[in-house]
Amino acid sequence: MEIGLPPINLVTSHVLASTCISSRLRTEMEKATNSQSYIRQYLLQSEELYKYILETSVYPREPEPLKEIRDVTASHPYARMGTTPDSGQLIALLLKLIDPKKTIEIGIVAIDMDRKAYEIGLPVIKKAGVDHKIEFIESEALPFLDQLLQDIRNEGSFEYAYVDADKDNYWKYHEKLMKLLKIGGVAVYDNTLWKATVAMAEEQVPERLRPARQAALETNKLLAADPRVQLSHVPVGDGLTICRRIS
Repeated sequence: MEIGLPPINLVTSHVLASTCISSRLRTEMEKATNSQSYIRQYLLQSEELYKYILETSVYPREPEPLKEIRDVTASHPYARMGTTPDSGQLIALLLKLIDPKKTIEIGIVAIDMDRKAYEIGLPVIKKAGVDHKIEFIESEALPFLDQLLQDIRNEGSFEYAYVDADKDNYWKYHEKLMKLLKIGGVAVYDNTLWKATVAMAEEQVPERLRPARQAALETNKLLAADPRVQLSHVPVGDGLTICRRIS
């Protein structure tokens, strides 16, 4: 977690909101959902297209430290859980636009139960000269967020949050982050499409993916109905949901 420092440069049951959608908008949403041509027009259709995006717009501009992080974690058993290059590029652009001075990350870099994963990338972080901007907290995230909220000075003091952690707790993290983030602050949630299983029938989903799929479905429904945020559900990587606190 970073407190009072510039961010590392490498890189919100609100059912009432849904009732506020007019019948006309609902009709338009249904048309969009039911239109197969609409779907085919906008979603990536092949690995070749994804490769084109990476090779044309992502890799040529990717900072060297991010490439190094990917290399040093390539042989790790959980390397597949790493943020994709295109997601990293989008997050980096968000950070440049927001220019936050106080950020919080729940997952690997800042708050995590195991320091080992952080230490894998630490040499690269030091080489990039940004290790002084990170305060790593070895702890379960929920108790530590509660600890932060005990100090009223922390409420509304954070400008950016990133969550890539246990999917069952995403909504709990969100509720606490809505207190910690300032109005206009941004929270980004990773893995919200969960390997595309959110659009599959449950019987088609491998057993091992079903718990996190259910958690993602519940989180997505709650975020979409939350009047406290403006959001965009972006189909990059494994799905990023970007929430800007508006109230």
